[in-house]
Order: sequence, then structure tokens, then C-alpha cells
Amino acid sequence: MKVIIIGAGWAGCAAAITAKKAGAEVEIFEKTDMILGLGNVGGIMRNNGRYTASEEIIALGAGDLINITDENTRHKNIDFPGHKHASLYDVNKIEPAVLKHIKNMNIKVNLISRVIDIKKSKDHIEGIYLSDGTYIEGDVFIETTGSTGPMGNCLRYGNGCSMCVLRCPSFGPRVSISSRAGVDDLQGERDDGGLGAFSGSCKLAKESLSSEISEKLDKDGVVILKIPPEDINLDKLKLKVCQQYALREFAENVILLDTGHAR
Repeated sequence: MKVIIIGAGWAGCAAAITAKKAGAEVEIFEKTDMILGLGNVGGIMRNNGRYTASEEIIALGAGDLINITDENTRHKNIDFPGHKHASLYDVNKIEPAVLKHIKNMNIKVNLISRVIDIKKSKDHIEGIYLSDGTYIEGDVFIETTGSTGPMGNCLRYGNGCSMCVLRCPSFGPRVSISSRAGVDDLQGERDDGGLGAFSGSCKLAKESLSSEISEKLDKDGVVILKIPPEDINLDKLKLKVCQQYALREFAENVILLDTGHAR
């Protein structure tokens, strides 16, 4: 049986590993030049309920990715607003570590390979088409591309393209293969019912920070800096879909995390 995984983020990598362990031939198609997608900027694991989930996954024999993040963790048991006992993994090391593990399992990884359409026979998917016209057949198709794109969403619902790690201008926007198969995407809603998520995080080079802040980040994993009262804008919290970041503390402070960079 040949299993085709569309998208190589955390979910795609987990699906590929699971399918391979079950005895399938597995091939991954990822539109960018890196696997893990948003995992390359996340850096947070085992926080809140994720700790229990991580231990359960390991106990069930599916802890490959959890173990890799543990091996590349910079700080453990970190608390900051909305998060308890978090582990902060190094975003500079995690992608090559996961890629090595996947390749060692003889899972074929196709980078810069954007899937744009499918071939169907009634209710059965027979194959996928890449942006260069290549047609690939398979038996099982798993889409794990998320719902963050296409880039037009950032223009329509946000403030434009910020050239995030998905890099749509370079590698093309996301295409919903689920919708091509007749299944509508689920869409996140803001507090006012509008569509679109908002992230208040970005990566900063530690070299751009003061030595005092940089040293504290290296030591403690987190630095919380107060925002002047006149610059606090609580209304921005309404734009957030992820409620653990829609807390008042995220409007009143700049919260820096050590994930290899300063997040």
C-alpha cells in the first residue's frame, strides 16, 4: 500500500512515521524547502495538557517526534502566561533532526513539491498533481497542510504578507486538497466572528537584544518586559484565535522565549 502525505509539518511527519510503522510505502510532498512548517518557529512543547498527551503518545509507542523534541530542548519546566511546565526546543536544530529520522525510516521526502489538485474517480482519489504537472498515484492520501493559506488570506483578513516561514511568495500559496475532494476547510473565527487568525509572535536575533536580556534568556528561558501603559492596546487581543495567547498579560508585556532565537 502506498500512502501519500501532503504537507510535512508536525502532523504530516507524524502521519508518515505511523504509516511506515504499519508497513506502508510512504511518500511526503512538501511545498517549501524544509519540513516541519510552523514547527520551525514554534519551539514550545509539553506545555499544559500537552505534557500528558506527550506521555500518552510515548506509552503508545508513537513517541518518535516527542523524543526528538526532548533531545533538542533548551529549557524545561518553564512557566509564562497561559503556559505551565513548558519545554522550549531549539528551532535551529529540530528540522534536520526530524528529517534525518524520517529518512532513516526510508520515507521518501519530496521538497519544493506543491500539490495543487487531485484526480478522482467517483468518491475515490486516484492520484495528485504537482504544480509542475507531475502526476503521482497512491492508495491512501492524507492532507496535513493546515489552513493558514493561501497568502491572499493574509491580505484579505490581515495586514498583508509578513513573509512568514511558509514563504508563499517563494513557494506558492497553500492549496486545499480537502476542498478539491469535496470537504470544506474549518476556519478559525475571531472574537467578533470575523475570519482569520492573528499571531503576535516573531523571531528576533539574540544579538539584537541587550546583553542583560540575552543572558537572562539563556539562563531562564523566558524574559517578561512591561509595556508602557500608554502603549497597551487590549483590543488587539480580540484578533487572536488561540485563546492561550489572548490573555491580558500578552497585551501588557513583551514576552520573550529562548527557542534558539528570541521568540
